[in-house]
Amino acid sequence: QVQLVESGGGLVQVGGSLRLSCAASGRPFSDYNMGWFRQAPGKEREFVAAISRSGGSTSYADSVKGRFTISRDNPKNTVYLQMNSLKSEDTAVYYCAGGSRLRVGVLSHQYDYWGQGTQVTVSS
Repeated sequence: QVQLVESGGGLVQVGGSLRLSCAASGRPFSDYNMGWFRQAPGKEREFVAAISRSGGSTSYADSVKGRFTISRDNPKNTVYLQMNSLKSEDTAVYYCAGGSRLRVGVLSHQYDYWGQGTQVTVSS
């Protein structure tokens, strides 16, 4: 079992930056690919970014490429999402997720563990 706790969300103006963190506990952090997803009001949960166990491979949704950066610190059992040049459409609850499948996934069902989410609100 893995427990995931997100932090770092908040209110920011358009063009601003935030860094989300997700702290993991339970099983060895390096056993899991990690991902970030988000869900805006009235919309389905969508993929944002993912990173492999070692951190050597990453994947991004087209909507955040060039603006968001995912990274991980395995000794600290933490994955990060640096979000720059934020837009109003980035407003959502952001969830981190851990998956034990071989490849980095971009779909929700490829992840086994989920955090509770952290709210990000971008105001204009």
